[in-house]
Amino acid sequence: MFDFNPAADADKVTLYDDLLSAADALTAEETDTIANMANIAALIWQFLPDLNWAGFYRMVGEELVLGPFQGKTACIRIALGKGVCGAAAASGETQLVEDVHAFPGHIACDAASASEIVVPVTKDGRVVAVLDLDSPTPARFDAADKTGLEALVVRIGSRLA
Repeated sequence: MFDFNPAADADKVTLYDDLLSAADALTAEETDTIANMANIAALIWQFLPDLNWAGFYRMVGEELVLGPFQGKTACIRIALGKGVCGAAAASGETQLVEDVHAFPGHIACDAASASEIVVPVTKDGRVVAVLDLDSPTPARFDAADKTGLEALVVRIGSRLA
């Protein structure tokens, strides 16, 4: 059994270093992508403060389909290019949105969400999933979150696809 506990007073760099180490250890020997997504969503939920949703959408055909997550119920299917997740999947680029209400076409699965970050997971040059984090706090996510979450996806992305 794993017992990962982030330090309560850790700065973001340390927090993400610890998250990366925990995620690497947790998924190192597991080949099932759904199990790995489930554990990573739970780990992010445990490590990162001020979230109301953390999880994955998987590319199935030409749309995103809900994968493992922590938080309230969510939209099940998202078309490419629609909302923040669809924009990340279509562009292959991380979307960091300080105010989701100002994002054209934002899909409000939870009305409490105020900011969002979505990081594409790629395999062989194509997007196979996205990692989606929402917060009820405007501008919750910053460059340090972007760097940390992109590093996480790079480190364990092959275990998520």
